[in-house]
Amino acid sequence: MSNPKKPELNNQVTTLELVSKPQIKIATFNLFNYLEPPNAYYEFERIYSSEQWAKKQLWIRNYLAEYQPDVVGFQEVFSPESLKTLLAEQGYVYFQVVDSAEVIDDFIYRSPVVAIASKYPIVAVDKVVPDQELAVAMGISADFSFNRQVIRATIDLPHIEHCDCYVVHFKSKRPLFEHESCREFSAEKNIIENLKAQVAGGWGATVQRGSEATLLLIEMIARREQSGLPMILMGDFNNNLADGVLSQLLTSRLRHASKFDSAAYLDRYCLKDSWDLYLRANNIDSSVCRLPTHYYGAEGSVLDYILLSNEFDTNFDDSFFAVSDYQTCDQHLINPIFERDGQSTDHGIVQITLTLRS
Repeated sequence: MSNPKKPELNNQVTTLELVSKPQIKIATFNLFNYLEPPNAYYEFERIYSSEQWAKKQLWIRNYLAEYQPDVVGFQEVFSPESLKTLLAEQGYVYFQVVDSAEVIDDFIYRSPVVAIASKYPIVAVDKVVPDQELAVAMGISADFSFNRQVIRATIDLPHIEHCDCYVVHFKSKRPLFEHESCREFSAEKNIIENLKAQVAGGWGATVQRGSEATLLLIEMIARREQSGLPMILMGDFNNNLADGVLSQLLTSRLRHASKFDSAAYLDRYCLKDSWDLYLRANNIDSSVCRLPTHYYGAEGSVLDYILLSNEFDTNFDDSFFAVSDYQTCDQHLINPIFERDGQSTDHGIVQITLTLRS
């Protein structure tokens, strides 16, 4: 585990004010191809003009100024140094990545990374390494790795002290492979091969995504057992959490375990959806639907989540915080204004407010 050097603070009073705050705001933010020009993302022609890049950065600044999250998990970061500079200007003294994007040509990039920024000290940071023996036992490759490297950052949050914050960007639903039309095939044969590739490639992506979630949760449980620290998991899950592919992240029951032992120990290692905790803490009817964070055509879905350990659950007597607010920034998706939102993001931004319990 690496221990990043703390940057010197220019304003100690500001830091003291932060520590005394009774609320902490956590956000997950898919930046959608954050790559500083003149570099290109994925293809030669995909380069932001100077005007487009300035517009994209302004949109990010405006979001941060309006919503003022204290800790932000980012996805789709190609240019971490540029993002670090932007965030420092907005008061985010601490910033970390654990990986770098892949350069496939002199200036063409792919495989963006995740990042985390905080107004509070990041006291340690590391990448999460999946258990290879367990991967084999699950029937997947011994050299299994996350499609995007997962960050675990330990942050010194007020009132709760050290907290493990994980940032993820699980494998998308894009098929692992596709069929390229062949001139030697008939139209029907190309359709058949395309169908087979779509079914197999789509399932391959699902297996990767589900395996990532499973192996990450295993590492989180092991870390919790060793450290006892609270946990926050945030990111772009690329799937509805209620789907069976990711539902194991909310495992709350055990087979072949007594109710007494489960009640005494299990809850400590389980994650809860912050949306559910928000509804419960504020006595809001569970039939209320949360806003989508992504649209495919006219169909909306929730792909971006923040999950929490029991230190943030009001049902737990010794919890420190309650989820007092849950917001999805989505105006750029449902009612975009080109001059303002033309270079924003294709995801809604989820932010929760954690309020210290009295």
